[in-house]
Amino acid sequence: MLVLSRKVGQKLVIDDNITIVINRIAGNRVSIGIEAPNDVHIMRGELDKIRREFAEGDAGSEQPATPLPFVAEFEVDANLPVN
Repeated sequence: MLVLSRKVGQKLVIDDNITIVINRIAGNRVSIGIEAPNDVHIMRGELDKIRREFAEGDAGSEQPATPLPFVAEFEVDANLPVN
C-alpha cells in the first residue's frame, strides 16, 4: 500500500484519468473530491464489504438476491474552484 501525506487543495493523480483532491480536513475527517471516468466504480470501503457479504450469502440460495439499499450523500462546497 502506498501511503502519502497531502494538504488541503493538493491532488493525487492515478493513471492519468483519476484525480483525487483533498477538499477539507476537520478533526479526524477528510473530505475528498474524486474525478474519474463514468466506467470507474467508486464505493466507500464499508459499503463494498456489505455488498460482498450480500453476494456471498445469496450465491447458494435459490431465492432472488436481496437488493442492497442505495444511500448516496453528496456535499457541494460552492467555495471550491471548478477546473
